[in-house]
Formats: sequence, structure tokens, C-alpha cells
Amino acid sequence: MSKTFGLIATFGNTHKLYQAAEEICDAGFKHWDVYSPFPVHGLEGAMGLKRSKVPVFTLVGGVIGFISGMLMAWYMGEFDFPLVVGGKPLFSPIFPFPVAYEMTILLASFGTFFGMFITNRLPRHHHPVMDFNKWPGITDDQFLILLEAKDDKFDLEETRQFLESLHSLEVVELKE
Repeated sequence: MSKTFGLIATFGNTHKLYQAAEEICDAGFKHWDVYSPFPVHGLEGAMGLKRSKVPVFTLVGGVIGFISGMLMAWYMGEFDFPLVVGGKPLFSPIFPFPVAYEMTILLASFGTFFGMFITNRLPRHHHPVMDFNKWPGITDDQFLILLEAKDDKFDLEETRQFLESLHSLEVVELKE
């Protein structure tokens, strides 16, 4: 016998979805998500989500890229191939700037890419919500909220009644 993964509530428009997300957040649920065919402005605030940590990964990658670009040019000029041209110094922060700039962009983009993977816990090749029989409609013109059974406040019947009180089109139990 398969175990209950959670309850799915479907909604017909963004206004009802937004209101339901606010009420679920206010009710204190922690393990839930919203699925929509397009971004809904302000929904992350209604869900009570905090600001993403991905920009921190981007900043760290960019700083490391800039420093490593400068260090690479300094090492090459001082030790690897010291070449005095016209009495100029072996290192100046001016001439390696293009290298440091490109390294900044490269490592910042790597930081963004891997930061997104880490914070989103990817790759996850399959999620039980994809087994929902109306999943193709969710990617087209329907809206869905999934409350997971691992939530401390989850009780099958009480949660079902709560989701039905949010004016959902239907509430379906999702099995693992």
C-alpha cells in the first residue's frame, strides 16, 4: 500500500491561488508549495518565503574570480615569466584588468549556477506531484497547491477540510 505524500488543491485563477497561499502561510504550514504555469507577482511574499541566497553565491564567485584573475597576472609577471618592458613595473593593477574582469564574470556565473542548484536541492529527477493526473494542465492553465504530509500540522481530514474551505476546485490525495 502506498503512503500519502500530501494533499493537492487546484484553483482556477491567480487571485484565489494568492489568497489560499496567504491563508496557508498564516495557518503555520511549513512544507508546501505552489505550482503555476507562469510567475505570479508577489506570490513569494504571500507564501512567506525569504529572500534567495543565490546572490551571495554570485558575489562570492565574482570576488574569487577578480582576486584570482589579479593573482594570476601578478604571479605570471613576477615569477613565471618576468619581463621588464620599457622600465615598467612587473605588476600594475591596470594591465591585468581585462583578465580579472573576465574571471569575475566567469566565476560569478558559476556561483549563480551552482548556488541555484544547491539552494533548490537539485537535481531531483522525479517528484510525486508529477504523478498527479492533471499535471499537464498545471503547466498550461491551472494552479495547484501541494501540502506535504511530512508537515507537523498535517492531518489528512482536517487539512482536507481546510483546503476545501479555501474555495479550491478540488482536493485530491497524492500517494507516493
